[in-house]
Amino acid sequence: MAMRTSNEQRLLKAQAALTHRDLRLLDWLYDHGVLTTEQIDAALFGSLTFCQRRLLRLVDLGVLTRFRPQRWEGGSYPYHYLLDQLGTDIVAAQRGDPLPRRDQARQRRQHLTSRANLPHLLATNQFFADLAAHERTHPGTRLVAWRPASAFQQRGAFFRTGDDPTLMLLTTVPRPDGHGVWADGDRQVPFLLEMDRGTESLSVLTGKVDNYARLAELTRWRWPVLFWLPSAHRELNLHRLLADMDAPGLVATAAGDHAIATGLSPADPVWWLHGRKGSRIRLIDLPCHEIPEPSE
Repeated sequence: MAMRTSNEQRLLKAQAALTHRDLRLLDWLYDHGVLTTEQIDAALFGSLTFCQRRLLRLVDLGVLTRFRPQRWEGGSYPYHYLLDQLGTDIVAAQRGDPLPRRDQARQRRQHLTSRANLPHLLATNQFFADLAAHERTHPGTRLVAWRPASAFQQRGAFFRTGDDPTLMLLTTVPRPDGHGVWADGDRQVPFLLEMDRGTESLSVLTGKVDNYARLAELTRWRWPVLFWLPSAHRELNLHRLLADMDAPGLVATAAGDHAIATGLSPADPVWWLHGRKGSRIRLIDLPCHEIPEPSE
């Protein structure tokens, strides 16, 4: 029998040591790039000490690597974790993806540490980490799916069997920051996320709503589009602009400062549904419309 290479030995050693929770983390990092210590702890552990100990173990195994950005005002941010090459190889093998380049993890790290919109990516990942944290502490709930923005970059990414074929020709297709499916009991709600950090004008946001409304006209399904805004003031101004737009039941908004002040997560009643009067509602209670694909 041929001797195993050192890489094969490291791979087998790492695979034998990985738990189901570790594998879920690796899957997230494969798709979404980077998560901070606090995000990982909230989503998967609930004990910062145990979380840090486990992350260090995964770094020692060569599965994860980490970096710590410096603050302009001095000091540093928390550790940011991403896949090392071994972790990339493990997830790719499990998914049946093509064998990664040997320097893929290093190149991705260089890209993430230098990208100007890293705060936007982290804010988007925070949204889904908060849902996973809610799942961890609320039996019966589940973050069933979490897909990245890259899943919607190609033309036709939204097309499903039975949709209007002209959807494939649209040049103003929305580019959501993420897609998820949230479950509570027997009900599931798929959604699209727009993470707003207050850096764009509100007219840009209403333009996005126009694009989503056009998309809904061409599909046999309608998912709520969630706009997570930094403040209740900005949220109110957006709804004033939306009042003259025909997108009822399609757009729901939440304000980050309101969620923080009330201690609520994206799963909780923080959503203001456009065109609906009354109190805010839970994510699971947002309307969605799914038509089964035609049978052959």
